[in-house]
Amino acid sequence: MGILDGKAVVVTGAGRGLGEAYARHAAAEGARVVVNDVAGAEEVAGAIRAAGGEAVAHEGSVADPERAASLVRLCADTYGGLDGLVNNAGVTHFAHPWDDDPAVLRRVVEVNVLGTLYCGTEAARVMRGGSIVNVVSGAMLGRADAAAYSASKGAVASLTLSWAGALAEREVRVNGVAPLAWTPMMELDPRRDGISSPGQTPDLMAPLVTYLLSDLSRAVTGHLVRFLPDKLHLIAQYAVKQPVLEREAWDVPAIAEAFAGALEAEPPGATRWRV
Repeated sequence: MGILDGKAVVVTGAGRGLGEAYARHAAAEGARVVVNDVAGAEEVAGAIRAAGGEAVAHEGSVADPERAASLVRLCADTYGGLDGLVNNAGVTHFAHPWDDDPAVLRRVVEVNVLGTLYCGTEAARVMRGGSIVNVVSGAMLGRADAAAYSASKGAVASLTLSWAGALAEREVRVNGVAPLAWTPMMELDPRRDGISSPGQTPDLMAPLVTYLLSDLSRAVTGHLVRFLPDKLHLIAQYAVKQPVLEREAWDVPAIAEAFAGALEAEPPGATRWRV
């Protein structure tokens, strides 16, 4: 018996890396899984079946709204419904702002933001109860030389909380996870040596996603969860920071005084995204 017995789950970007780990772990806990990716989906689905699980493959980019819709339909048609969606598909990009290529920026937004939106909105049409797990990143707090990626993950964090509120009446939970593991995507990161090591494998991240897909998390929604092999904590979404200064009117000298004192800002390039 597994904690996901009988549940039908879609995992995007599951042909390798973190998505593959999420799909395999969910299947091992009894989920019937639709494995999506632009490549490798059939191999992962086949491996799940060979291990005694249930899985079907879906090939295509979630950045295409028709492919995203067909992904949800495949799950509903094959397994009779949709109980869980893991929006894992994503691409990364690192560049100085002055070197950014508009075509690359568009691709990051289309896959990371629109792909998540397309799959989530299709899932919302059919789900009554269940769980959506969006994959965000610590970079959503702002990382130098990763503007498009940071912005895309910040957008996914915001839509996570929006969906959590909107889907509560349908008893659909929505949470975001910010994992840290060594994946093929990590090879592109110029700071990879200081972020993770090959020992931090994707399978270490999978239990959190399985938990959020399960009924054990029935009271958990609207959270952004940071998960490292040795750390688990929540991340606050944007909120008013204290102190809140009040005056009857603000002129330039008063504003300058505030920023030189009580509102002294953190310097650019702060690495709090690594926590």
